Amino acid sequence: MLNCSAILFDLDGVLVDSTGSVTRQWSMWAEENNIDPHTVLEIAHGVRTVEIVRRFAPHLDAEAEVKRLEKREALDHEGVSVMPGAAELLKSIPQGRWCVVTSGTRYLALSRLRLGKLPIPKVLVSADDVSKGKPDPEPYLMGANLLGMNAAECLVIEDAPAGIRAAHAGGSRCRCSEAGADSS
Repeated sequence: MLNCSAILFDLDGVLVDSTGSVTRQWSMWAEENNIDPHTVLEIAHGVRTVEIVRRFAPHLDAEAEVKRLEKREALDHEGVSVMPGAAELLKSIPQGRWCVVTSGTRYLALSRLRLGKLPIPKVLVSADDVSKGKPDPEPYLMGANLLGMNAAECLVIEDAPAGIRAAHAGGSRCRCSEAGADSS
């Protein structure tokens, strides 16, 4: 049994399985820009879209690319599904004791939550809200702060290496959803 004051959930890969959509859209974007899709996909999971665009295509208008990419992802529902048990878990936690901290934009996060008929949290920290994305601790520190909690009192549920590093750097305990192993 893990004791904590609040739970901070990543979205993609934790509450919603969007792997197919993410892979399709990043692959299409990479090919459109003459970039090896495998190189982009190796680091894209759990990292803000703007950081990926700036890294691989610094000559493009990063903000415009983010809007275009995330709109395409939000419209790509093929294979996007709620992770088993996610809806029940969220409904069992009192509002104000959990939030979503995602590397996606608010637009994409709300789109995925609505698509999955998941509850919309009172606190949602997205790529739009931070100056530094995961693996920097800023997103998780902000989530804990907006819940009125100390990050050390929070449990982070995460699946991406960048998010796990962010949780640890912010002082939170982290549970890896994919492996189910405690990484505190």
